[in-house]
Amino acid sequence: MRALEPTGLDEAMVAFAEVPEPEPQADEVVVEVDAFSVNRGETFLLAGPRPGWRPGKDVAGRVVRAAADGSGPAEGSRVVAHPPAAGWAERVAVAARSTAVLPESVDAATAAVLPLAGITAVRLLRQSGAAAGDRVLITGASGGVGHYVTELAAAAGIEITAVTATPERGERLAALGAAQVVQSVAEAKGPFRVVLESVGHEVLPATLPLLTSGGRLIWFGQASRQPSALNFFHFFRKPDQDPFAVTLEHFDYTRGERSYGEELAELVDLVATGRLHPEIGLRGDWTGAAEAIAALRARTVRGNVVLTTGEGA
Repeated sequence: MRALEPTGLDEAMVAFAEVPEPEPQADEVVVEVDAFSVNRGETFLLAGPRPGWRPGKDVAGRVVRAAADGSGPAEGSRVVAHPPAAGWAERVAVAARSTAVLPESVDAATAAVLPLAGITAVRLLRQSGAAAGDRVLITGASGGVGHYVTELAAAAGIEITAVTATPERGERLAALGAAQVVQSVAEAKGPFRVVLESVGHEVLPATLPLLTSGGRLIWFGQASRQPSALNFFHFFRKPDQDPFAVTLEHFDYTRGERSYGEELAELVDLVATGRLHPEIGLRGDWTGAAEAIAALRARTVRGNVVLTTGEGA
């Protein structure tokens, strides 16, 4: 079957290759892929790929082989799924517990952008403990996670301030319910009970003075690809003020009380009932994968990137 494999080249990071058909475990289904999402984090892995690794964590399509142990969706079911890798292919094996059945009202291309970004957003908000009336700041908000966090939080009565690189990239966030959209942390009007930080470098320490005492800074990404340095005096709002206590937490989306499939079923229901609107900034055929990856790495795409493999999307 055909699949996209890493080339190790900067100018065209993936290319088509013939690979073996997936060999599922007893608790895995085989999905014929109609569409898949390209996540920015995966594009960094393409720069120095591990031997034998193939990208692809977000897919939607149809089950062509049910799990041998009887778990999960039946053969013929339309599903969205979150495999650990290898989803940029005609077919992929996925744990049955990492799939959710799609209603006819949700197309494959829309569903394919739900897994990584959507699960991250749901679990991030859950870890934050933010509730109605709380003020939350999110940096790097114009990517897929930021759009989901903004809409889900606003629907829950949380006041979201979103930081984006340009006003144009923030327009959709305002439409999804962001109370304020700014182009830098310096423009944000604190204080905030929670900061959701995904840029790193100088941005992370700049958010600390904006927290309330007892607030939480949750670090869920480092889009800048540059490390952050914290200074002892970052924990003083001004030189003449008392220090304030905050919690700095790392976020790992793979840790959750529920399975990926349960999270996906919730996200699919939100989309089907019009309560969640995935932002697809680039949609194309998988023959244009190399160009789509370049656009995502250059941060010229607002929201998610989805590529289709055939007519099923």
